[in-house]
Amino acid sequence: MELADADRHQYADTYPCRLPVWWARVGEIGPHIEEDGITGKNVVLRIEKRFTRFERLLAKLFRAPREVRRPLDTMNSMLWELCDGSRNFQSICVAMDEIFHEDIAPAVDRTASGIDSLRTRNMVTCLGQPFMLKWNIGPGQTPKHQTLTAINEKSGYDIEPRTKAEKNFIEEDQSEPQLDVQSE
Repeated sequence: MELADADRHQYADTYPCRLPVWWARVGEIGPHIEEDGITGKNVVLRIEKRFTRFERLLAKLFRAPREVRRPLDTMNSMLWELCDGSRNFQSICVAMDEIFHEDIAPAVDRTASGIDSLRTRNMVTCLGQPFMLKWNIGPGQTPKHQTLTAINEKSGYDIEPRTKAEKNFIEEDQSEPQLDVQSE
């Protein structure tokens, strides 16, 4: 099935892909397509806060949290799972239309709007070709540029890798040998 305007959109023939962000699946399984890595669960993003010196002082004084947790709604959670760099924009629009029907109409515009929102927050990028596993897109992985605290195991977060891309980085991180730095 093709959607009107999907081939003429600015994102046509691009491959939306998640950037390194800590995320997890939560809750019950919702509507979804039967594809590898797609669960239909809601997604929660964890992002480290960046403070200025004065803000850091206030945060310490008021015991402010050091991270932001952003739960995504059902549609944006599905969009997050679909944006793994293996699907082009047109196939994501078709999947979103199949799942949410008239709730997402017009599917091309609403899908593009969701991608725009994630792009402006540096959480998604659009590639010219399928994702080649250059960075970690898996759940439960703290990006190298952030320092997040460990999660409580009772939190209910599902950080189980569901695709080859997600598993690849987790296995690589665990199998990477620890090098001892020797002083001269």
